[in-house]
Amino acid sequence: MAFCATCGSSVEGQFCARCGSRVGAAPSAASGPAIQAGAAMADNVASALCYVLGLITGILFLVLTPYNKNPAIKFHAFQSIFLNVACFVGSIVLNIVLGILHLWLLAPLISLAFLAMFIYMIVMTYQGKTIVLPVIGPLAQQQARG
Repeated sequence: MAFCATCGSSVEGQFCARCGSRVGAAPSAASGPAIQAGAAMADNVASALCYVLGLITGILFLVLTPYNKNPAIKFHAFQSIFLNVACFVGSIVLNIVLGILHLWLLAPLISLAFLAMFIYMIVMTYQGKTIVLPVIGPLAQQQARG
């Protein structure tokens, strides 16, 4: 008696009556991707993901075991955290200054510029390029080494 490789039920003939898979054939891609235990992401993907949610993903990649040992990923995680904090503080200061000067219509443009900077960092990091930002980059390098 044959058994279905997809659902495990007993099969008589070439096709499973329960799920419809062909018996004796290799599982198809439609049945789902094979998940490998312990498989890690590529360095460029993990580094780019550090910038996606800023503080959250930066801290996450500093805590997760296979990634917190890689100096390149640690650098991008720290730089993402520092960049997020700098954007937050800069946004507050600029909103106060723009409010005083009655230029509050420029506030959305500043938020858009911060978003564009994060998108730029994601794309460049995914392509394997390391961009060290002027003030926070050296701090991130120092933290990644130590």
